[in-house]
Amino acid sequence: LLIAVGGIGYYQERGKAARRLLPGDVVEIASNVEHWHGAAPDSWFSHLAIACNPQTNQNTWLEVVNDEEYAKAVKDRSSKNEKDENRIELCKENYTQLFGGEALTGEGTDPEMMDILQKYIFGEVFRTGDLDMKTREMITCVSLAAMQQLPQLKSHAGAALNVGVTPIELREAIYQCAPIIGFPKVLNALSAINSTFTERGIKLPLEKQETVTEKNRLEKGLAIQKPLYGESMKEFLKDVPGGMGADVARFLTEVHFGDFQTRSGLNTQTRELLTFCVLTVIGAEPQLQSHLQANLKVGNSKEMLTAAVIQCMPYIGFPAAIKVLDIIKEA
Repeated sequence: LLIAVGGIGYYQERGKAARRLLPGDVVEIASNVEHWHGAAPDSWFSHLAIACNPQTNQNTWLEVVNDEEYAKAVKDRSSKNEKDENRIELCKENYTQLFGGEALTGEGTDPEMMDILQKYIFGEVFRTGDLDMKTREMITCVSLAAMQQLPQLKSHAGAALNVGVTPIELREAIYQCAPIIGFPKVLNALSAINSTFTERGIKLPLEKQETVTEKNRLEKGLAIQKPLYGESMKEFLKDVPGGMGADVARFLTEVHFGDFQTRSGLNTQTRELLTFCVLTVIGAEPQLQSHLQANLKVGNSKEMLTAAVIQCMPYIGFPAAIKVLDIIKEA
């Protein structure tokens, strides 16, 4: 097993196209497969190599990969035929990693649509930006949950598990959507992913991840909210009729930040990134502005946010995605 943990690398089996590796990507290398792996031309690369049968494993070192072979493997291919071929190979590789033995293209009642869709999403979008497969699938799952595309969510829940997203991580990603899209939609989404869990033999309910009590949920929520957002929402709601804006501001602190953001299972950076993606899907422009700044504060770069929006793009369309990219660009 080759596990990419830092930088950008490449892996290539003899006679096949090179595969670009980002942190979190995993390569399973069968016995007697001739291959090489190393850093990209413009990056360092760090990985873990795990021998699954240390008593019997033996490495056989073959010829050195020369400069010409390396350059050919990792170069940005320029001709249309080479780009098309690369796109198809990447699509097949990514699709197989996500969905296993499911049919790739050319089947069903609309094979042409599926062919375009799969090459675009898995051959092009998946190689744009430095997001690992786990993050891409969590983004896809929360996007589908927000859109209530439950059959596709069920399928991508399986894909997420296939690339190393844990059941806890996937559940927390869906839980995270509740204050943004509402509880009924999240219950529908949980039903879809729980169906996948059941099929995989994963025991339900999953372990609890709550860390707050009734007494301290406001305090703990405020401890997360204030450094990232200040008191902007409290100020915004102060003129709501009947003084009830203060209640709404408190609900936001207690529920979104107290009940959900304090949970274990996902780190703050991932929670903020997924929140930004859900806001992208529903087109919540005013909230996107403030959550963009919060993402930057917790360490998510503009480049990462851009790649995340592009990951959402096949599901929400170009106009909605470009509108959010403009917000990032102008920030």
